[in-house]
Amino acid sequence: MTEAHIATNQEICLAMLRDSDRDRYLACLLSPEEKRGALAALYALNAELARIRDLVHEPLPGEVRLQYWHDLLEGSAHGSTAANPVAAALLIAIETHRLPRKTLIDMIEARTFDLYDDPMETRLSLEGYAGETASALIQLASLVLSPEEAARSADAAGHAGVAQAVAGLLLLMPLHRRRGQIYIPLQILSATGLDRDAFLAGEDRPRISAAIEAFAGLGREHLAKARAAGPIASAVFPAFLPATLAEPVLVRAQKRGVLLLDRPLQPPQWRRQLRMGLAAARRKI
Repeated sequence: MTEAHIATNQEICLAMLRDSDRDRYLACLLSPEEKRGALAALYALNAELARIRDLVHEPLPGEVRLQYWHDLLEGSAHGSTAANPVAAALLIAIETHRLPRKTLIDMIEARTFDLYDDPMETRLSLEGYAGETASALIQLASLVLSPEEAARSADAAGHAGVAQAVAGLLLLMPLHRRRGQIYIPLQILSATGLDRDAFLAGEDRPRISAAIEAFAGLGREHLAKARAAGPIASAVFPAFLPATLAEPVLVRAQKRGVLLLDRPLQPPQWRRQLRMGLAAARRKI
């Protein structure tokens, strides 16, 4: 593949992010220019995986889409990789930065959970899901930015990813509830006197508030652990920029409780951009 084709595929990935994931698009722009293409490929893959449930009406077609990416990473791609700009850019990023394919395959397999309406059983299962998705993405981005520093920030990446995942699930909770999906672990629901059906019914608002507050508290707990893991090297900090948006969501969710099901929780775009810009300057999550 020529350098021109590589550059074009990377530009397509950036354009996709601009439309589908503005926060990670900005994170790319706040990263060193020579790293943006590989980061955009990783983030575009994540965006593709995250939207599969929105594109299918049954789990099986979703599993077929996930299998495409699984086969690509195992070297048995269906058709010409060049026809898919995200796939082509991803393979270049893996080769250039020696990214672990197993981590990416685990990320893909974890997304199978999104296709079904099975409840998240325990806090540990939620942390595992977040670790294989959001945390893994931070660590992969860190490897692109600085392999030397990535290992030193692995603990922070793990906890920051869980905090970011919980914040994202809180933002999507109204949509998930309409679908019959629950990401709050049954362990937390049970502790607040609820079960899956009672949460979905939405009638016991005080207990639903308590469950949401506890779930957001889990995210804040992991954010505190990420901060306690020590300073993050400036070379890899751009990988953590999307996670810097978690705290306002977690705090607001704890205050609103069940009300987050009735009105948007997401801060406006300009406020998110400002927060990321300040975080980039201060190097603090």
